[in-house]
Amino acid sequence: MLLGTVLVLLLFGGAGAASAHAALKATDPEDGTVLKSAPRDITLTFTESVGLLDDSFRVLDPDGKRLKVTDAGHGAGGSDTASVSLPGKLAQGTYTVAWRVVSADSHPVSGAFTFSVGKPSPATVVVDTGPTENPATESLFNMGRYLAYLAVALLVGTAVFLLACRPPEPSRLRRLLWAGWGTLLGSTVFLLVLRAPYESGAGPASAFSLKAFERTLTTRPGEALLVRLALLLVGYFFVVRLLRLGESRLPRVWQAAGGALAVGLALTWASAEHASAGIQVPVAMTSAVLHVLAMAVWLGGLAALLTTLYRASSQIPAAVVARFSRLAFVSVTVLVATGVYQSWRGLGSWGAVTGTTYGHLLVFKLLAVTGLLAAARLSRQWTGRLMTVGAQVESESVVRERVPEPVGGPPAASDAEREPAAPGGDSPAYRRGLRRSVLAEVAVGVVVLVLSTVLSGTLPGRAQAEAAEAGPATGGLPAASLTEVPFAVGGATGRVQVTLDPGRTGDNSVQAIVYAADGGLATVPELHLSFTLPAKQIGPIDAELKDKGGYWGTNDLTLPLAGDWRMKATIRVSDIDQVSVTKTVRIVR
Repeated sequence: MLLGTVLVLLLFGGAGAASAHAALKATDPEDGTVLKSAPRDITLTFTESVGLLDDSFRVLDPDGKRLKVTDAGHGAGGSDTASVSLPGKLAQGTYTVAWRVVSADSHPVSGAFTFSVGKPSPATVVVDTGPTENPATESLFNMGRYLAYLAVALLVGTAVFLLACRPPEPSRLRRLLWAGWGTLLGSTVFLLVLRAPYESGAGPASAFSLKAFERTLTTRPGEALLVRLALLLVGYFFVVRLLRLGESRLPRVWQAAGGALAVGLALTWASAEHASAGIQVPVAMTSAVLHVLAMAVWLGGLAALLTTLYRASSQIPAAVVARFSRLAFVSVTVLVATGVYQSWRGLGSWGAVTGTTYGHLLVFKLLAVTGLLAAARLSRQWTGRLMTVGAQVESESVVRERVPEPVGGPPAASDAEREPAAPGGDSPAYRRGLRRSVLAEVAVGVVVLVLSTVLSGTLPGRAQAEAAEAGPATGGLPAASLTEVPFAVGGATGRVQVTLDPGRTGDNSVQAIVYAADGGLATVPELHLSFTLPAKQIGPIDAELKDKGGYWGTNDLTLPLAGDWRMKATIRVSDIDQVSVTKTVRIVR
């Protein structure tokens, strides 16, 4: 029952196949450049393919007025570019470009940069450069995503458990099967409705915009959700047919139909997320589908096994547990193979394991799987003992049936007197041990799931390396703008000292040092900084800090406008404890 491995790789955790955001590699014109003549187009190049919005570009002139530009489209470089054409004549001065696109993993990303025509403006006044992230929309949408993954595990895993393991009381799993189907249906509709405001960064109320909803239906994530909805409606008849069988076998035609439905559901994730973009797309898509199916069979099967163990009116045959154990072995083999491949695809090099946040998170998950495997090994031991007891009891029963009643001898012993004791304990004790070990797997698995949610918002090592190679480099980190950020979380207190150099518009270097409560240097597994300019609705701009060994830093933070920026610092001190603190930082020209 090696549930640990599946949970470590759950939510695409073995690889982050759906947890990678596009990173900006280059801009044309380059950020901060002064051009002799006005450019005809603005082109952005990303590390992976991106989807475009109606409002992907907002170009503001030196007076802060928004320019009328063409509709955004992909440039000559393909789907990993975004381009827009400018008016024929541009006045002299500095122009601000705020952009927002949707990465291949279906997450929106945004940023801003500047360029000048003739010479830079002495000052720039900007208005309405686009919405910031709406926390309510983002939280609701992420909740829907997690519910969808748990639901598909319940639906597919319970169905496979019923067909392959053949429990004696299948009716006990009726509620579990319907819960999976109903939750997946509801979460799919929820995600479809909330998709437009999630992409645009608007509030949940904008989900009722008919125009925005129509646009969602034409995007790849929207189409995938529609297909998932259609498959679930067809799947309703499969669930009804499965539950009517009782303990009889489902015909092969219906089994094939159920398998096709499961593959189709898995494709709705793979086709709209990171596996559909980047390198080796056919292999990545196949790997993602297998990964989701193996996760569903394992995790949902475990839930079905727990339900059977606790709700059965009588003891379930040990053979049922043994069948699930064999099924779980196949699932974990698939999970390991696909997880290794997806991890390589996300990291790109061994150096990314220690040199990127994405790699660090994978290491943490590898450590977490050790505890899960320990619980899984215990479950396998209890399963083996149950099988041994079951085989011995069956053998003793056959012997008793064949022994003739003694004639003229002492009275025959009762069945209770003839029942042999199982070596090392009795069957009920083994079943209680199995229930406890499976519960332990689930408890540790919850911790791993929390860690997986952190990975879901992390840039992959491969993309991070590509973006770093393309970005400009500046030297030194002398103090210029100093901000103290106090924090308290999980029993730990301290402060983060953030230095921005030069603390002006344009390129900045960032140095973030974490101090403990006693004033000494402290080490934290993760530190994020993002910057938002609420007055002009720019951001959030991720600083993409890297662990420099003693401090966190980057040389590639671009703040395009002067003003009071909100700097959000997210400090994680353990696998499950993190806190976010917001401070105001003034940026001047």
